[in-house]
Amino acid sequence: MNESVKLSGMRQGVCPVDHPTVKAGRVGVLLVNLGTPEGTDYWSMRRYLKEFLSDKRVIETSRLLWWPILNLIILTKRPGPKGRDYASIWNNERNEGPLKTITRAQAEDLAGHLQAVAGDKVSVDWAMRYGKPAMRERIQALMDEGCDRILLVPLYPQYAAATSATVCDHAFRALMDMRWQPSIRVSPPYHDDPVYIDALVTSMKRDLAKLPFEPEVVLVSFHGVPKEYLLKGDPYHCQCVKTWRLMREAFGWPADRFRMSFQSRFGKAEWLQPYTDKTVQALAESGVKRMAIVAPGFTADCLETLEELDVENREIFMHHGGEQFAYLPCLNDSEEGMRVIRHVAERELQGWI
Repeated sequence: MNESVKLSGMRQGVCPVDHPTVKAGRVGVLLVNLGTPEGTDYWSMRRYLKEFLSDKRVIETSRLLWWPILNLIILTKRPGPKGRDYASIWNNERNEGPLKTITRAQAEDLAGHLQAVAGDKVSVDWAMRYGKPAMRERIQALMDEGCDRILLVPLYPQYAAATSATVCDHAFRALMDMRWQPSIRVSPPYHDDPVYIDALVTSMKRDLAKLPFEPEVVLVSFHGVPKEYLLKGDPYHCQCVKTWRLMREAFGWPADRFRMSFQSRFGKAEWLQPYTDKTVQALAESGVKRMAIVAPGFTADCLETLEELDVENREIFMHHGGEQFAYLPCLNDSEEGMRVIRHVAERELQGWI
């Protein structure tokens, strides 16, 4: 049936003559990642940090305490240094952060794959929870194409309220303003999916084989969250541990060679431990000379991997006695990475295509 019919499943003659034209009958897939600033200058960074750190899912501290800290201290001091960090990894050719470049490539690859599977019935788009492209805008764009069913794919293998849940919050806020809401599915976390684990291990084995040295220790680093979130019932810590355990079992390595940690802590509260930077320092001080680090919780390389892990933690390791250090890339839009995203999308689209 032609997509431009006035209502899906109804012939034009059945509708009133003044009924507006409505496209319908298509299926949309929206890949969603965390976000990236629009530039590395002070004001671009400030806008991005304000949106991110204003989210109550990210910072659960009382607003009475948090707003003065955020607006009078953090948004005054952090945009400059953070902008310089972003500038060191910036995609200057496209004038955008690498997270945006990679997420776009993932969406384009998935679109080509689903077109081969389902023809022109499916539209694939991508958005950022913070920054641009905005989720509200891209959901509306899919609806304008006639997508009355949309699959949201939060690109987080492990569920956390501060990542996966806030994607859903924002999506449903957008739907609250729509007269005709699309049917929505949200793909679940895939932290223990065999396809995901196999992709990680395959990618790591290939990258390790390219190194001019054999690491004594491989450190698996996940993004941290405050310990308080775990105590409130967030499953993130348990899902990270399971991913790490399944990876270690696939490699067949002992726990002292294949370790895990949590990075990117912020503020004075206790976060999930062990901390990545402290672990890297302790490894070097204990006599470990060769190590590699990988971040399986990130579906695309970004500031936290390219700058924090590959630059900051490399410096920590070398400064405390280490000699050889390697950062192993995220799955990104590699064949292994796309195998995971295609698998998740096809599984969750069952019954729709």
